[in-house]
Amino acid sequence: MTSSRLNGTVRIVGAGLLGTSIGLALSKKGVDVVVDDLSPANQRLAIEYGAGRKPAPTDEPKLIVVCVPPDVTARTVAAELSAHPNAVVTDVASVKLEIAKALAVLGADLSRYVGSHPMAGRERGGALAGRADLFFTRPWVIAADVQANSSAVQLVESLSLDLGATPIRMDASAHDRAVAMVSHVPQVVSTLLAARLNEVAPEDVGLAGQGLRDTTRIAASDPALWVQILSANAEQIRPILEAFNKDLENLVSALADVDAGGSLSVIGDALKRGNSGVAQIPGKHGSRAQNYSRVVVMIDDKPGQMARLLTEIGEVGVNLEDLKLEHSPGAQIGLTELFVLPEVEGKLINALTERGWRIAG
Repeated sequence: MTSSRLNGTVRIVGAGLLGTSIGLALSKKGVDVVVDDLSPANQRLAIEYGAGRKPAPTDEPKLIVVCVPPDVTARTVAAELSAHPNAVVTDVASVKLEIAKALAVLGADLSRYVGSHPMAGRERGGALAGRADLFFTRPWVIAADVQANSSAVQLVESLSLDLGATPIRMDASAHDRAVAMVSHVPQVVSTLLAARLNEVAPEDVGLAGQGLRDTTRIAASDPALWVQILSANAEQIRPILEAFNKDLENLVSALADVDAGGSLSVIGDALKRGNSGVAQIPGKHGSRAQNYSRVVVMIDDKPGQMARLLTEIGEVGVNLEDLKLEHSPGAQIGLTELFVLPEVEGKLINALTERGWRIAG
């Protein structure tokens, strides 16, 4: 058990994916975690899962983490600030400006409130989807109000560090602008693409490869939650979607007559801009994406094969920068894409070949 930067009791309000994941990670560090939820069933499930314990009348939490849907976040934060006058309160909602405005209207003590948002999640929700490593290496935005005490901000930073995240300070408006592009619009695009599958014959969908799975994975997210998120950040999301719609119209026009002058240039330019854009996405170590070498390994569809491959890569002493797995239902083999620094590509291929692995391509 590793030591925690946090001292005292941490109270978590909301036993969903994020609340349970925070509780699991802190409990592993020996932190006294209290889990509360309006639903007794949700609370019991998170506690049985190991996220913490039930509240007690004598609890005096030092830090309270509110993990409830955006439309009730401000009201819940205000209630917790009032009920626990010696505690710092943060929340993990994916919109920050509207919550800050609502708390000001409610007259909440903003000196003890620090808005925050971990840039981590899963397409599945609920306590059973919780993971202690959910926040590891992920950015954790801290959008503190100007009235927040420095000690309160530092306490929330300690929380993020205890969870293995990287704290990043931003104001609420800048946060909402950023997440509109990197989180909210991707959800819309993924959802709309997945919705088109309802009009496609099952045998056609059966041909789906990793590309469709990658681009529609987050479309499985909770609709009720995302209605709240999109409506709360509509002002920032709308201009991005309008520009996206214009790009689509230009591409549709080009595809309508590919023999017309300039049509192929329009298509090619769109693809090149995509190449340029994806290169802006931060890599594993927080720098811009590198040109990693790609090694594709064929693995048999048998239990333990992936574990064996990863173990042997570790024995070779090669560090993986990224990994992707593609496997079609019914296939006897899967393809594992390993991304490594170019200077170790040859070493990895030689070592895996010597150990009997089949390298594709």
